[in-house]
Amino acid sequence: MAVKEMLLSSKLNVLMLCVPLGIAAYLAHWGATATFVLNFLALIPLALLLGDVTEDLAVRFGDTVGGLLNATFGNVVEMILSIAALRQGLYTVVSSSLLGSILSNLLLVLGCCFLFGGIRFKTQSFNAVANQATSSLLFLSCIGIIIPTAAGSLSSDDVTSLEMLHISRGTAIIMLLVYLSYLSFQLHTHHDLFKGDDGDEEPVMSFPGALVVLAGITVTVAVCSEYLCSSIEEFSSKTGLSQAFLGIIVLPIAGNACEHITAVVVAMKNKMDLSLGVAVGSSIQIAVFAIPFVVIVGWITGHDFTLDFDPFATLALTVSVIHANFVTSDALSHWLMGVALITNYAIIALVFLYKG
Repeated sequence: MAVKEMLLSSKLNVLMLCVPLGIAAYLAHWGATATFVLNFLALIPLALLLGDVTEDLAVRFGDTVGGLLNATFGNVVEMILSIAALRQGLYTVVSSSLLGSILSNLLLVLGCCFLFGGIRFKTQSFNAVANQATSSLLFLSCIGIIIPTAAGSLSSDDVTSLEMLHISRGTAIIMLLVYLSYLSFQLHTHHDLFKGDDGDEEPVMSFPGALVVLAGITVTVAVCSEYLCSSIEEFSSKTGLSQAFLGIIVLPIAGNACEHITAVVVAMKNKMDLSLGVAVGSSIQIAVFAIPFVVIVGWITGHDFTLDFDPFATLALTVSVIHANFVTSDALSHWLMGVALITNYAIIALVFLYKG
């Protein structure tokens, strides 16, 4: 009954019809365009439903763990998409989709939070110390990507493929240790900095029931992601859209549907600490967990995925993190800040539309 209510809670859930159609498109060989479009559309309601179930779980734990759960399970879609693309050998799609997820959360999602929250409230405030900690961690993650990329692209001494693998895998292990430190900081030593106002909501699903639904959604996402990634190369050649654009801009739309709606809704309720916990927290999850995790998965599975990313994409990420840090530095927001972040995202999207 609770799942039925969740399915009927959003008009976008009508796209659940694309789940069987997307699977049928792949199995019946309807063509790359139909397979890509249908499975892409299928991921949107799956991400939303995943977010609803996660929110139901999060009600039991409060804003701190709730924000972490929303960010973690919200990024399940991106991680599954990345691993599916990794298995297909689509390394450009992997790197661009991961960077695109960070940019989408940090610029588009956070920008919409500030815009729509600012339309309803003149100014909104959030915890300055927590924001400083997350901003510094985001910039550290940029360093973790910039240094290997620069070593591969800009170094005067040629770095061999094997040396780049060692650099990337070592950096991935270091960043995963940083992620564990972040979890300890957020959940244990300084959990009070991330604590917002607890709501009066009650969970509508049983704990075991929510876990079963999460598992079912995850499996379905994995299937749709596998079929979507199998059609990317042909879809890219037919439409003229580069794999980098599909990864940076298009795929994160489906993957970030959960974070986008959740963060904007709570921002319009003036719960900015939770809103930033989801939007910025998702960016951190991708930067210091998902990217290193995919490198390690590639290591284990024999796929030589490295942190030698596209230099322009890395530059765009770094500039965006600096911009977001400037915008949030005084722990106050209004609608014009949202416009600035969304504009930044639009410019990057325009460049990647024509680049490559």
